[in-house]
Amino acid sequence: MNAAWFDERLILLLGSLVALAGIIAVNMTAATINYPVIIAVSGLIFSWFVAQAIIRRKGHLGDPLLLPIAIMLVSIGLVMLFRLKPTLLLYQALWVFVGICAFSVSAFFFRNIDELAEYKYLCGICGVLLLLSAILFGVDIGGNKNWVIIGPVRFQPSEFAKLFIVVFLAAYLNERSRLLTLVNRKFGPLALPPIRFIAPLLVVWGLTMMMFILQRDLGSALLFFGIALLMTYMASGKLHYVVMGACLFLLGALICYSLYSHVQVRVDIWLNPWSDPNGKAYQIVQSLFALGSGGILGSGLTYGFPNLIPEVHTDFIFSAIAEELGLAGAAAVLILYILMIYRAFRAALLAERNFTSLVAAGLAAATALQIFIIIGGVTKFLPLTGITLPFISYGGSSMVANFIVLGILFAISEKRPYDERQ
Repeated sequence: MNAAWFDERLILLLGSLVALAGIIAVNMTAATINYPVIIAVSGLIFSWFVAQAIIRRKGHLGDPLLLPIAIMLVSIGLVMLFRLKPTLLLYQALWVFVGICAFSVSAFFFRNIDELAEYKYLCGICGVLLLLSAILFGVDIGGNKNWVIIGPVRFQPSEFAKLFIVVFLAAYLNERSRLLTLVNRKFGPLALPPIRFIAPLLVVWGLTMMMFILQRDLGSALLFFGIALLMTYMASGKLHYVVMGACLFLLGALICYSLYSHVQVRVDIWLNPWSDPNGKAYQIVQSLFALGSGGILGSGLTYGFPNLIPEVHTDFIFSAIAEELGLAGAAAVLILYILMIYRAFRAALLAERNFTSLVAAGLAAATALQIFIIIGGVTKFLPLTGITLPFISYGGSSMVANFIVLGILFAISEKRPYDERQ
């Protein structure tokens, strides 16, 4: 165990060196030293070592790789943000600090996460209310109506709604996993149980369609419905739920495409961005140029032109990484994500109870799906979306919510002592 903790501190140190070296490198190219930024980053480094020390001294036996991997991603994100939008670095540093505090609290608070199963409907209502708050009171920022502003505070309810939705679905599906295998009626090759047993799926489908239409937020709609489908498949083992859900989503998307012009624009610039490269498709075209010009090792930090991409520090930060750090840097980011998702699913497999396993698997699937959707969008594999790249993109809501997810996974991974042979 001590050896694992030593490795944990070693990777945290590596992440710290990435952050400091990158910040200093950007400073050197500008021929100035931004002391507030260096002090802020140094304070963050101190905070994540303190958090790790406190957690271990309190006897927590969570997975020693989850936090260091997240810190590596955070470090890369801080460096790229300082290079792209230096005025936002201090705000992001503050949100990272809040996220680390949230991770530390979650790591202990969710040690007995099984108790949340008794409050599944309360969690479901909270998740639905958060989604409805964005639909009813959302403000249009950056083309997506998924922000809620309360006084000086601006946040994305969907980032926190996914936590409640995952907990609700895990509890609901765990109770009805056997019922989901019952066959009540058949639609060709598809065999379905009674409608009341799949009612939550239909509710989530309706909410995602509302998000798609009213918020113009394809990314969140696809994310939430994907979470529901994957968790249903994991609970039942029946592939026809995935087929049925995919058909429902495709049907809704086709109806939205035929009725709403903003949906048509998103799809059209995805299919052929070169029809309007200097207008509506400007973002994706510049992203493709950035990806193509990066090469193997990239143009070098601060030597590319990623600022030509609008909102590059949020939706398109992966394109900036690929341009200035090249295929090597982009692949390193993807490998870190793959390792994080692997450790998350490992925690799900080692969990002692089905509910806990479903929560961990749902959070892992949600994170993996979010990464796939945003990277698929900036590479033109999928239509453009407005969601963030976890731990890297600028955004307080996303940063804090993802650290809470990490804390929950860290708590669940303690259900069995860490086995170094695996």
